[in-house]
Amino acid sequence: MARKARTDQTGTGVARFLLRTAVGGTMIAHGVKHGRTLQGTAGWFGSIGFKQPMLQARTSAVVEVGAGTALVVGAATPLAASAVVGTLAVAARSVHIPNGFWITSEGWEYVANLSAAAVALAALGPGGWSVDRALGTDRFSGPRAALFVAGLGIGGAAAQLATFWRKPAPKAVAG
Repeated sequence: MARKARTDQTGTGVARFLLRTAVGGTMIAHGVKHGRTLQGTAGWFGSIGFKQPMLQARTSAVVEVGAGTALVVGAATPLAASAVVGTLAVAARSVHIPNGFWITSEGWEYVANLSAAAVALAALGPGGWSVDRALGTDRFSGPRAALFVAGLGIGGAAAQLATFWRKPAPKAVAG
């Protein structure tokens, strides 16, 4: 335990904290935006092929704020990171992948980078400045944690997409 405490006084501890707050803060911001505009968010979910769009809007707001908050404070870090991966995998499949890589064209660049950061955080572990460390639940890290986070996130996304999403029909071109 003492070795971990010393490690967190170095760049690795700072990097873990910055990674948690950057990814977590971004997820909180998205969740708050969705929560403040539930009707608009529900309309958008419906327009991209989701059944029960109001449920999707509420769920996205809660999951994004909850996972983001957990990451910021370093609580249940592997589960919070897998929620990020799952949320962004749903976004990638339902919106971004057909548009190519660049985010400026609604591509998957952004969601892939946040997902990779969440998986990297699982591999690194939450660090010393975390609730997980204070509770002694920070021992799950490394390659197995990264695989767990990626697998649980992608599995959850697949279940949500299979249950609630159908690719919308192409829009008719006026002319």
